[in-house]
Amino acid sequence: MKNNRAHSLDAFRGYAIVAMVLSGSIASGILPGWMYHAQIPPPLGIFDPTVLGITWVDLVFPFFLFAMGAAFPFSIGNKLEKGESRLKIVWDCLLRGFRLTFFAIFIQHMYPWVTSSPQDVHSWLLALFAFVLMFPMFMRIPVKMSKWLRRGTQLSAYTLGIVILLTVNYANGREFSLSYSNIIILVLANMSIFGSLIYLFTINNKWTRIAILPFIMATFLSSKTSGSWPAEIMNYSPIPWIYKFYYLKYLFIVIPGTIAGEYLKEWLQHKTEYISSRSEKTSTILILLLVIGIIVFNLYGLYTRQLTLNLFVTISIFICLIQLMKIESPNIEYWKKLFNAGAYLLMLGLFLEAYEGGIRKDDSTYSYYFVTAGLSFMAMIAFSILCDIYHYRKIVKPLEMAGKNPMIAYVATNLVVMPILNLIGIASLLDFFQQNAWLGFIRGIIITMLASSIAIGFTKLKWFWRT
Repeated sequence: MKNNRAHSLDAFRGYAIVAMVLSGSIASGILPGWMYHAQIPPPLGIFDPTVLGITWVDLVFPFFLFAMGAAFPFSIGNKLEKGESRLKIVWDCLLRGFRLTFFAIFIQHMYPWVTSSPQDVHSWLLALFAFVLMFPMFMRIPVKMSKWLRRGTQLSAYTLGIVILLTVNYANGREFSLSYSNIIILVLANMSIFGSLIYLFTINNKWTRIAILPFIMATFLSSKTSGSWPAEIMNYSPIPWIYKFYYLKYLFIVIPGTIAGEYLKEWLQHKTEYISSRSEKTSTILILLLVIGIIVFNLYGLYTRQLTLNLFVTISIFICLIQLMKIESPNIEYWKKLFNAGAYLLMLGLFLEAYEGGIRKDDSTYSYYFVTAGLSFMAMIAFSILCDIYHYRKIVKPLEMAGKNPMIAYVATNLVVMPILNLIGIASLLDFFQQNAWLGFIRGIIITMLASSIAIGFTKLKWFWRT
């Protein structure tokens, strides 16, 4: 039977989560500016919205959002194909969003620096216990038991988690607050709800799905007029600790991701894992190099503000790719669809670059949404070639396995790796890596490898956290 697992999507998601962990683990303040968020430059690491451009760090969150959208045709589409009702799927989407919101609140309150200042043994043990407690919350326990016992175990874990949240003595006089949550996970929760519902009701009409985006843009632009009804929509929230209209801006990345997912799902039905001719083999290698080149050069051009050069080099690479994709092949037809969508969005983002002063992740600009969505399509092509055509397993297999367990990978550093290193007394050795840029980067590599190994280990055990 043909294996229709989207390995390239798993690896793409894994790259995003591993890069996210790495960006948060490297030594602060001593590496070049392009190793951090562009608007948080070294050495002070203080937010400066006057800094323009993006770095590789500013790509990892959009990549993850894009991968989330690309997964909807598989998760939601497969449910519909199995005959599940839309009402049941709506409930599942809402439940997933609320569980992600709980996850965002819970982990934020369980970080060791939140429960103790300075951190101590109690805070490290509590972090480890919180990590263990999330297994019955988010994992299907691999033990044969009745449905009611399984639900009871899960409910008991949530109840104990809530009790801990309400009774812990937090550091610096902090108290439990629903509004104190991990903003990255909270945005993902909103995208999980709104993105999946939009996809569910536009599954057969991608143009309707795309047509929603201009109305979101219009609301953002019109809300700048004080007293207008778009301003009222922007400022209104019945549950502000979960939802703000402001979060919907990331639909500009998630919705294009759903289209990429549809292209991927369609291709998996009749993909070929071999290359039929020498010309196709040469073209495939060149396509891989050029799509990676587009990503790298746009990061360089936008960060160094060589905008005209960046535009012309991007167009030149596009022309080369158009020529390379003229070969008739199911694989190249798939990549061509991704390329056409990505090239359009990237060019739109580059044309909008000067609007709002220049591209920024924070406060995010429209050029940021379109550029990162366009580069995400290019990354999908690269991972398709690496995973599905050449099967570079030593490179992509760890990413793929981490991508299957992103929730564990995301929290492993702060709830497992650092608490254990502190408990066994060797965390202070990491201070040695603060001496220069190379050592600072090695510090990030070490921590990222440890955190990723935890996620990969549980993936091998088939212990997955799911919402």
